[in-house]
Amino acid sequence: MSYSMEVLTFTHWTLLGLGALIMGMSKGGIPGAGNLTVAIFALVLEDALGPVGVPLSVGLLLPVLISADVAATGVYRRHADWKYIIRLLPCFLVGTILGWMVFDYFQGGDNRVEQLKVLIGLILLSMTLLHFILQFRKKIKLKENEHPDKKTTTINSKGSIGLGVIFGSIGGVATMLANAAGPIAQLYLLVMGLPKYAFIGTSAWLFLIVNICKIPFMIDLGIITWESISISGWLFVPAVIGAVLAPILVRHINQKVFESMIWFFIVIAGFRMIF
Repeated sequence: MSYSMEVLTFTHWTLLGLGALIMGMSKGGIPGAGNLTVAIFALVLEDALGPVGVPLSVGLLLPVLISADVAATGVYRRHADWKYIIRLLPCFLVGTILGWMVFDYFQGGDNRVEQLKVLIGLILLSMTLLHFILQFRKKIKLKENEHPDKKTTTINSKGSIGLGVIFGSIGGVATMLANAAGPIAQLYLLVMGLPKYAFIGTSAWLFLIVNICKIPFMIDLGIITWESISISGWLFVPAVIGAVLAPILVRHINQKVFESMIWFFIVIAGFRMIF
């Protein structure tokens, strides 16, 4: 599959630039915002190219993601906990291979591409649910810290490895199909009790490695081409701007309100892709 920049209108470019900006903001301190970018890219390319645009949007987004991951690992390079990366990475890669096979199946005709669109919508809604589970889990942890004498639940080494297998495998499939596995990894790292900077740094390094490993699979699927890379290259700029703007926005606006708006639009986009 291939396409050129000529098929994209000014409106398409504007929306893709907005999506890249939001992706950069997600890496710069606004969690979950990147899932909205997944939906924007899929809906824009579907409008420009028809049903075939949905799988192509996944390949178009990957280089933008990698550029944002590189920026994030540069900032948090000293804060990664490699024990958890090593624990998750093999399962993520197995899940990526499974996702590659599933993705290949869904490219076999317009009907299957429509099914892929629905599946991506379901993944986005599932990630939204995981996000709110994540927030609930954080509130519980804060309450436990306020009452240190209160008995807390701990996870032993075997339990953490078992969770790593489950979360990693599911995350690998989700990231291959929709570039939307962030909440899965974040929930696992939160359960493991990582402090703030180790949490961000570990997640950033994990997804940089996973996203780089996805490149040959997406080339094989035909969703990363020279044409798609030429378009992705123009989207690096808004992604970097978003990463720079995010900390400023966090300081000057009500982050809870802003994040609620982001997740509201993700839910709307998820249902739009399903129905």
